[in-house]
Amino acid sequence: MAPIPTPPAEPQEPQGSMDAYVGLAAEGAEQQARERGWSTVRSLPPGAIITMEYLAGRLNFEVKEGVVIRCWKG
Repeated sequence: MAPIPTPPAEPQEPQGSMDAYVGLAAEGAEQQARERGWSTVRSLPPGAIITMEYLAGRLNFEVKEGVVIRCWKG
């Protein structure tokens, strides 16, 4: 049986910094997230239907009218 792969480490955001993305313009928030080491940044409209699998290194933004209104890992 093959060994279970070790997922890549996620960037360590300071406590409460996930909320720091909320209110930023989507483009600026994405650039900031990539500079902090997030390998994948996904912008979604409110109410988008998405799969719920957790992907290490991915940051999700819910974006309304070009502004981040919610942010979560995975």
